[in-house]
Amino acid sequence: MPSIAELEEARRALEAPLFADMAGDLAVSFEFFPPKSEKMDQQLWDAVTALAPLSPEFVSVTYGAGGSTRERTHATVARIAAETDIPAAAHLTCVAASKREIDDIARSYWEAGVRHIVALRGDMPEMGAVFEAHPDGYRNAADLVAGLKRVAPFELSVAAYPECHPDSAHPQADIDNLKAKIDAGATRAISQFFFSPEAFFRFRDRAAAAGIETEIIPGILPVSNVAQTRKFAGQCGAEIPRWMDQLFEGLDDRPAARQLVAATIAAELCRRLYAGGVRHFHFYTLNQAELAYAICHLLGVRPKLDVRLEAAA
Repeated sequence: MPSIAELEEARRALEAPLFADMAGDLAVSFEFFPPKSEKMDQQLWDAVTALAPLSPEFVSVTYGAGGSTRERTHATVARIAAETDIPAAAHLTCVAASKREIDDIARSYWEAGVRHIVALRGDMPEMGAVFEAHPDGYRNAADLVAGLKRVAPFELSVAAYPECHPDSAHPQADIDNLKAKIDAGATRAISQFFFSPEAFFRFRDRAAAAGIETEIIPGILPVSNVAQTRKFAGQCGAEIPRWMDQLFEGLDDRPAARQLVAATIAAELCRRLYAGGVRHFHFYTLNQAELAYAICHLLGVRPKLDVRLEAAA
């Protein structure tokens, strides 16, 4: 049941200009992926430099099953932890590794000063392959959360799926899986991206009805590449509304116009989520800062002057 404050906020969102008088009373966090080249490394640090003054609650770095990807993730997270004041979170999955290997990786993070892990089941390296646990590995994300808690007192974020995960038999299975992860010791949930605020609110209501009181942060994907977004959506079960597809038609060769449309769509989604009581947004940046920065600005988030960022010096 919406509170009186939320109803008033919803009325303001409908009657006032969409981003008028935004208070900026919200938290943001950002996701990056580890660079594969020197050029990509510079792009990543340009993004970190641009977004750090917004004082994110944390930033996270994605992770793949291969050894070199693991090393890049570790190096990126360790550098963020060492050279900035931003709390850095490392993604860790169950894919293609034994419990001992994963525990060793987690210990190395703890020794590097990393206190936050995003614990995920993960997907197989082969596109479309059905997940298969390592014979000596963690069976799923809930099992991984429990194992990481035994390694060290990490802060643990897990995934949530407002729209049915492709591997789930039905939406309730996603709720049951989330509850298992929370019961195993997860700190919070970060949702997969979505483009309908109603999808998030329905999921949040179902989670509350199941007794889940942990914070569920909406994951926001500004659409910088339409074809890439369609691919991502197919992999995770997210729906791209027809109206959104239509807005990007004819913009394939107009990157600047595409970015303006992307920022507008994502900012409006955040504004409607804000009207429903959301006060923390997690942005999937794809190592591009400008879209996330623009959306945060529209939401009233402004730079802080006391942010340490040695890498930018």
